Amino acid sequence: MSPIMALNATLFKTTLDISDIRRHYYQTHQFTVARHPSETDERMMLRILAFALYAEEHLEFTKGLSTDDEPDLWLKSLTGEIDLWIELGLPSEKRMRKARGVAKQVVLLIYGGRTAQMWWDEHSSKISRYGNVRVIEVNPEDSAILTAMAQRTMKLQCTIDEGSVWFSDASSNVDVQLITRC
Repeated sequence: MSPIMALNATLFKTTLDISDIRRHYYQTHQFTVARHPSETDERMMLRILAFALYAEEHLEFTKGLSTDDEPDLWLKSLTGEIDLWIELGLPSEKRMRKARGVAKQVVLLIYGGRTAQMWWDEHSSKISRYGNVRVIEVNPEDSAILTAMAQRTMKLQCTIDEGSVWFSDASSNVDVQLITRC
């Protein structure tokens, strides 16, 4: 009988040019995104989108799916406090309570079309009362175009202006529609 071996993360080398006109933030970020074996390309690309939306010098990807104690991205203060907790997917209400308790601000990026809508219908009354939680839904068609951009080496551009988020690579682009739920 052969031993069971754990699958390794797949690494994606990424260059991301961000022009965030609303925040006057213009930077090029180079990083490697580790896609967990159980993570889809869609989820990984949405992590990159979340990074672009909230980019700043100390925003970082975490261990994500590898640990229950961390979000997908976070921004910590110099004293180690969590200023921003960014989560993707459809977490339990208990996880959202935990996040809002340990972070000054929580952003949840939900996706999945009808499934995301059902999740929101179930959790909206409680989550809407949280003062420090923002829920944003990604349009499924736009998410599919972002997913198609996933390559082991990526050069991406993101331009953000009031109400518009443009993402592009050498062969395609998409105006990502974001729906703010709360």
